[in-house]
Amino acid sequence: MTDLMGRIAVSLSTWWWLILALFFMLYVMLDGADLGAGIYTLFSHDEEERGAVMASMAGFWDGNETWLVVAGGVLFGAFPVVYGSALNYLMIPLMLALWGIISRAVAFEFHIHARSSKRFWGWAFALGSLIAPFFAGVSLGATLQGFPLKAGRALEIQGHGLPASTDPVLHYSGQAFTFLSPFSIWVGCGAVIAAGLAGGLYLCARFIPGDPIHERARKWTTVFSFLALIAILVTLIWSYAIFPWAAAKWSGAHWWIWAIWLVIVLFFAYKSMINHSLQREIAALLWGEGVVALLWMAMFATMYPYVVPETWPIALSGNPANSLAVFTLFMTGFVPVMIMYNWYQIWVFRGRLSKKAAYGGH
Repeated sequence: MTDLMGRIAVSLSTWWWLILALFFMLYVMLDGADLGAGIYTLFSHDEEERGAVMASMAGFWDGNETWLVVAGGVLFGAFPVVYGSALNYLMIPLMLALWGIISRAVAFEFHIHARSSKRFWGWAFALGSLIAPFFAGVSLGATLQGFPLKAGRALEIQGHGLPASTDPVLHYSGQAFTFLSPFSIWVGCGAVIAAGLAGGLYLCARFIPGDPIHERARKWTTVFSFLALIAILVTLIWSYAIFPWAAAKWSGAHWWIWAIWLVIVLFFAYKSMINHSLQREIAALLWGEGVVALLWMAMFATMYPYVVPETWPIALSGNPANSLAVFTLFMTGFVPVMIMYNWYQIWVFRGRLSKKAAYGGH
């Protein structure tokens, strides 16, 4: 019976690990384009252009961010020990990323009503759009590096009659800035590049050809396409050099699968660039999002069987089987519902805009 419950717990933990990967992937794909469009506005010529970009995503930006909220909920509900230790490790970068997301959300609401402070809220939106992906990328890079753990009390309590280090729960044992490394900073920069490319593709697909925003976004996207390819290659080479768990998989017995996967990624990137050059902007955006999905799936496949590489294996990270069973029963059904309403939002607000028309609503 114990063995059966153990197998069920591992199966359910693996299921929720896959769902967690899906939720984070959908957030990166959908809100990444919004964030990239915000980064674009850092270089906007006037407040009218910045307002037009904000108005273009007014119908679905909050729906896109829902995926981040539910991903956090899944992490807390299915992998609470990972949630507690990882958020302790990543407290500073996640706090800064959250500040960026909050500043964007506030700017969305205030910019449309502001008079004398309109420019301030426009810059709050633009800077928040830069800060959020950078520190989210730093957090991802730091997570891939793993972090130190120890058993015992996370906080030694003196003079209260409580013995120290008797609690067997593992918790983060590093310093406040352990997350900082050249690799984590590089991943932050790579996240900004990826968001910038997604934002450019989004703006090209959202604004009508010939519109000033469309034409500037086309040039922006061409530059970021090449920057993104360079970033992918640098990240892969660097990861191979410093992560033995990644190198062992990529050059192991099934190396040819990884090689084919890389070729497919490059093919998707090529199709995105070709469609962009032919002004087939919707197709370019979809091929570009395909690149993101393929890379994200490859990253999680490389990390398997870990939630956090070399730190938290899936089998030891999940809640007990009975808790996971209840969590699965009540939560799994929400996944298709959320996908459907997110798709419906995108469909309703799919029409193209012009700078003047968009700014008139913001």
